[in-house]
Amino acid sequence: MPSSAPAVATVTQNDAPKLANGNGDTSIRPLCAQLASRLNAFLAAEPESEMLRGVQEQTRTALGVITTALEKYTLEEISISYNGGKDCLVLLILFLCALATHPAPLPARLQSVYIISPHPFQEVDDFVDESEADYSLGLARYAMDMKAAFAKYLEDEPRVKAIFVGTRRTDPHGMLLTHFDPTDQGWPAFMRVHPVIDWHYAEIWGFIRAMEVPYCRLYDQGYTSLGGTTDTHPNPALKADKGDGTKDDKFRPAYELVEDKAERLGREK
Repeated sequence: MPSSAPAVATVTQNDAPKLANGNGDTSIRPLCAQLASRLNAFLAAEPESEMLRGVQEQTRTALGVITTALEKYTLEEISISYNGGKDCLVLLILFLCALATHPAPLPARLQSVYIISPHPFQEVDDFVDESEADYSLGLARYAMDMKAAFAKYLEDEPRVKAIFVGTRRTDPHGMLLTHFDPTDQGWPAFMRVHPVIDWHYAEIWGFIRAMEVPYCRLYDQGYTSLGGTTDTHPNPALKADKGDGTKDDKFRPAYELVEDKAERLGREK
């Protein structure tokens, strides 16, 4: 898989509003151009820390993976799995940025799928709704287990051959994945594309904060890995300190966590 990517679309801040508002383009291209402009600025800047330098390198690698996927598949054959979590949010932004210079005509809405948790947080559903509007998602929603949901989605969208997924190596079953993996035997058949598979937890938050991307408000309440209301709690590693050596009832925001291995401490097995 590629370890670097071509430059993202070079669009100046002065150009972006013109693209969005002045040429009557009703596709997602103006949105992609605006996001790409911000990403170009981030990639061109001298990083303020080694962590952000790592984010820049991870971003270039992820863009290379996305570019390879766009060379293998048409836009009609590609979808993105989106559930409002931090990892798929980063993936979504990167995908939109990569589309800014894609030569094919872009759609009015980005083909995508949301598999709803059996016990969803209202905050997550609200944020998915916001994302659907903000990023022009053509979001198909399924309230069923993952295998059945993907089977139904591919039945509804038979042209889809590849689905972008925000899985990272520290996620359950993520250790042996690569950038491109066919689904396992017994699952609906499609290519899983994992552009952020090797990103660390801190790098995900480094990207979100550097790009000033809005995120689900549960992350500001100490949640670090979002599942459903029955199996997800604020991360105990982020329990606030009162200052006298005892713990408060409040939690620090998710972006203050550093260690990958502590990410899922708020999830029940």
